[in-house]
Amino acid sequence: MQCNYAMKGSRTTMESENLPILRIRVVKFLIQSAHDLEVAPIVKYSALSLFADRFYPSLSGITSSNASRNWLLQPITESNLQLFALVSLWISSKLHTSHPLSIKLLKSFGDKMIKEQHFMTRDLLDAEVIFMQILKFEIGTANITFVFLEELLIQFKEVAKVGELVNWEACMDVMDLLYEKEETSVSYSSPCSLAAAILVASYLITVPVQEWEFPVLPWV
Repeated sequence: MQCNYAMKGSRTTMESENLPILRIRVVKFLIQSAHDLEVAPIVKYSALSLFADRFYPSLSGITSSNASRNWLLQPITESNLQLFALVSLWISSKLHTSHPLSIKLLKSFGDKMIKEQHFMTRDLLDAEVIFMQILKFEIGTANITFVFLEELLIQFKEVAKVGELVNWEACMDVMDLLYEKEETSVSYSSPCSLAAAILVASYLITVPVQEWEFPVLPWV
């Protein structure tokens, strides 16, 4: 019995150490799922904020303290995290659209995309409850980076004609890259500053050099 207990403890520690590696893969899975499900950008980035900025960082505390014994969290596997990523899209779609993603659609999508585990409809419902509990039911998304970035770009276009040359798709590509590299979690306490940085990066990437007349750095 003592030997088995030690093996179990070792497994939990190993999984905790693998969390950063899993994060990259699951965030990419979430981004691809948002694309495949054709959700609105606000749904996608609200889901990324809920999952990557808030839910995922909380998992290390759960695994180290064994606070939860639910099978979806103990052990934490890539398949289970993919399920929670889909749940974040589901919750976000309920917050931001009049026709949210249906549980039937998510179940079918999960069956196709999650290869190593088959989840039932009940598992989706349980995962939603767990997700909400870990976030302490605080699912507001009014202060996420995407919202600030959208507002900044609108203001930029109002004060400078060159703002029309900033490519919105490039802005979202930069934000996707930051989520994949975990830079948003570091800057989560200041989403407005992160939005400004994304706007400046997109400006430098997409606006021709000969049009660099507006002092964008002092403005943001």
